[in-house]
Amino acid sequence: MFQLGKTIVSEEIIEKDFVCNLSACKGACCIDGDAGAPLEKDEVAILENIYPKVKPFLRQEGIEVIESQGAYITTEDGDLETPLINDADCAYVVFDENNVALCAIEEAYNQGEVPWKKPVSCHLYPIRVQDYSEFSAINYHKWQICDDACVLGKELQIPVYKFVKEALIRKFGEDWYMELEKVARDMKK
Repeated sequence: MFQLGKTIVSEEIIEKDFVCNLSACKGACCIDGDAGAPLEKDEVAILENIYPKVKPFLRQEGIEVIESQGAYITTEDGDLETPLINDADCAYVVFDENNVALCAIEEAYNQGEVPWKKPVSCHLYPIRVQDYSEFSAINYHKWQICDDACVLGKELQIPVYKFVKEALIRKFGEDWYMELEKVARDMKK
């Protein structure tokens, strides 16, 4: 672990390789697991505001869940998450012609309908951020369904932090990312 500003960063994000391999996993991270995508407080208002423009991209099951539970849910622990369809699929998940899970929010973003790509937790994956009062912990999340992404990342020699560069800049800023790159260069020496 090392410190960058008000973050404590796991060296694994530099040491491990990762590139999403959707043709292999079919977007399993959006349909497996026992919880929705973690949301930040400011993201819930965004989800509520963009829902009318995202709705045409959604499956009927997603629309029904969002309209009955809301654009987000609050867990018993007070965490904010996207709602789930039948305790499985994220309510915002859609499938392409190859049955690959995609994000309806990101599809709306790609079509120029909304200015917001998707929740930052999804954008950052496989990095997970845990916020504490004095700092944020940045960790690599190992999940078996992403084994093919690890293999592809190793083949292409792309470390986790480079794979999620855009998301890290979105979350922590350009200066923070430049400092991270400097640490990565120093670690390689």
